[in-house]
Amino acid sequence: MSETLQAIDVTAAAAAGATSIAAVSLSDADLLAETAAAVREAGAALRERFGEVVPYDTRDELMSALAANDDTALGILRPRLTGLRPDAGWVEDELDGGALPSGEWWVVDPAEGNVNHLHALPEWAVTATLVRDNQPVLTVVHLPLTDQTYTALAGAGAHLDGRPLRVSRTADLGLGVVATSQARPDEDADVVRRVGSSITAMLFDALVVRVAVPATLHLVNVAAGRLDAFWQFAGARADLLPGALLVAEAGGRISDAEGRPWTPQSAGFLAAAPGVHAQAVSTLSR
Repeated sequence: MSETLQAIDVTAAAAAGATSIAAVSLSDADLLAETAAAVREAGAALRERFGEVVPYDTRDELMSALAANDDTALGILRPRLTGLRPDAGWVEDELDGGALPSGEWWVVDPAEGNVNHLHALPEWAVTATLVRDNQPVLTVVHLPLTDQTYTALAGAGAHLDGRPLRVSRTADLGLGVVATSQARPDEDADVVRRVGSSITAMLFDALVVRVAVPATLHLVNVAAGRLDAFWQFAGARADLLPGALLVAEAGGRISDAEGRPWTPQSAGFLAAAPGVHAQAVSTLSR
């Protein structure tokens, strides 16, 4: 496991494990398996809704269509995950950011890349992450269209369908494939300009720059060694925490865009293979 998740200290989270909370009925490894089963079930329900482009003419119609997908997945995820951890809190809004109160919290994105789902695009997923005292303990990212399940357990590595994941060995950003994402619609104008400037800088320094939503799908590719770096300005817990744990457990480096320790309150986020991390920081800091 990488030591570079820094402020999000997965080693400490793993060490806390089942012994940190009284009356834990499942080990964290067992809990991960049960969480994965729930996430896959929710993904299957969303897959049944996927196919044709869903039309909408107004913002209200768009929000209603997005909510219908969310509700479909949450109808499965909420009772299943609450049953696993009855005392854990629940993050209601996947766009929320910042630190959580102490204790355990489920951070769930029932339809990560929801707008892609509505547009019959394949880049969407279902995610669930258990956070304990602001440390991500375990995460599951399921891609229903390919039936792939990415998992990470703090201190125990990252896996794709049980196979270990490792970040790339690329050591030259000029040979690297990098990606970024839009944190949310209606972003602050200063953030939008910073995103545009960062893309321009990366176009000069990296081999290929990919720009698309959602963030989590880029981050699983960093963890799997298919991409060399991902960055984003602003962002929410639900779209960064799953990938942060996956990348860190796959040997990658996590920081803010300036190379400082990252927390959910940070204004920027960078996940990269160790060989290109410093170069990516330099590019994003210009």
